Amino acid sequence: MTKKNPHIGSTFESWLDEVGIREEVTAAAVKSVIAAQIGEEMKKQRITKSRLAVLMKTSRVQVDRLLARDNGSATLETLIRAAHAVGRELRVELA
Repeated sequence: MTKKNPHIGSTFESWLDEVGIREEVTAAAVKSVIAAQIGEEMKKQRITKSRLAVLMKTSRVQVDRLLARDNGSATLETLIRAAHAVGRELRVELA
């Protein structure tokens, strides 16, 4: 007889809920994707980090933090300013 796996049926999301970190992990993932998209736009338009800082009226250090995929501390306002600086619009919606 085969022993059934007690973990079948659980999802990664349910595990994140159990551990209590789902919102934190989701926010970090969303921020990482947005940072990557801004970075791609910068490459496409040949915008340097220094130039982006000028366009955003902020420091180069702040731009480095914004583009760091592992740094989830960017505010919504900062992400919106960065998106506008590269000619894009940031959209946020509830699903």
